[in-house]
Amino acid sequence: MIKGQSWKIYWNEYVKESYLYGAEIYFHAKDNVEFKNKLIQPGAVIKRWFSKVNYQAMRIEPALPMIDGEGRYHISLDASTEPADGLLLRLIFYDRYDAEAGSQIIRDGEGDFQCPIKTFSYEVQLINGGVTELNFHSITITEVTDEE
Repeated sequence: MIKGQSWKIYWNEYVKESYLYGAEIYFHAKDNVEFKNKLIQPGAVIKRWFSKVNYQAMRIEPALPMIDGEGRYHISLDASTEPADGLLLRLIFYDRYDAEAGSQIIRDGEGDFQCPIKTFSYEVQLINGGVTELNFHSITITEVTDEE
């Protein structure tokens, strides 16, 4: 297995796509965001990142790289939580017409994925798996190729 191009995704200060109900979010640095919420329910989406956005509506650029529907990728989460396995990543893939084309859950902070062939855009969600506090650093997506 050879690793190709790699991208780091950070939690930007645009909080519209963050869970805000009762949450305290502190932006200490680009790669150090502290999230606290004693009442957040398990399964709640804490933060979302998109590969395609409506700039007119959101006034932000896409946070995720464009990926190839035929490629394989590795995703890893760099965050510290208590308990250690209290976060999940959900990838949702969309076709050209914004209909869901598939999804995948990543447990234990990292895993491999391959998007469906008809993927046009995708979204990454940070899901609460039972934590009330976390320090988020980054998500890394790395292209994976087979050795020749």
